[in-house]
Parts: sequence; structure tokens; C-alpha cells
Amino acid sequence: MTTPDHHTLLRRAIALAATARARGNPPFGSLLAGPDGSVLAEEHNTTLTDRDITAHPELKLARWAARELDAASAARTTMYTSCQPCGMCEAAIQQAGLERVVFALSNEQLLDIRPGSGRPPVPQDGPALLDEVREVVAPYYR
Repeated sequence: MTTPDHHTLLRRAIALAATARARGNPPFGSLLAGPDGSVLAEEHNTTLTDRDITAHPELKLARWAARELDAASAARTTMYTSCQPCGMCEAAIQQAGLERVVFALSNEQLLDIRPGSGRPPVPQDGPALLDEVREVVAPYYR
């Protein structure tokens, strides 16, 4: 459930999305807020101007949080974003340990505006060589 305070921060994320668009990038913007609602960091999409397909604002902020905040602080941080994070960004947000994400536009609603990427899905094959890869990966998590 969103509140008027959430709406204020979402409007800032939407303004960041407008900045991205004005600078020639896809219109996405995000910010991180502390428990008191203060803005800790903000970003907008720069995928085209940086020529970096990973330059989503949510990913940039998750990286910032993982680098700049201790785990307890990150766990009290909320991301406000103009659009629901994609799978890549969602994974980074989870790894950064952020408490919550509040978004204005869902991925489903975005697809109504912009249907598909025009690119076919990339085929994936696997799993394979499970015993061999397990020897490398499993000890890291023990």
C-alpha cells in the first residue's frame, strides 16, 4: 500500500525518468530513501548514452547500496522507482539487501505501452556437468 509520502518519492522517481528521456535514454528513474524518507541516492537510466545495457537506475542504486551501506542500513532502505524492476535489477536489489521496492508502473503495464523488445528469446540448454560444477560451487556456500 502506498501513502502520500510514497507518492512524493515516486514523483521524484518519475521526474528522474523524464530526465533520462530528455537526455536520450529510456525513461526510467529511481531513488533510495532511508527510514525517515530522506533521499540517499538517485539515478536515471543511461543505457544509450553510456552504451551500457546494464545502466538501469535500479541496478546502479543496488550497486551503490551494496558498496556504501552496511547490511543493517540497507535493510532499512526503500527503493522508489518509476517502473517495476526487471529480473536483472530485482536480483541485484535482493543481493544488496534492500528492504522494499515501491514502483509506479508495473512490468505488465509497461508491456501494454511498449509490447516486447522485438528480439527473440535466447535459447538456453542445461543443466550439464552437474558433478563437476558442484565441486567448484558448493564449497563456496559451506
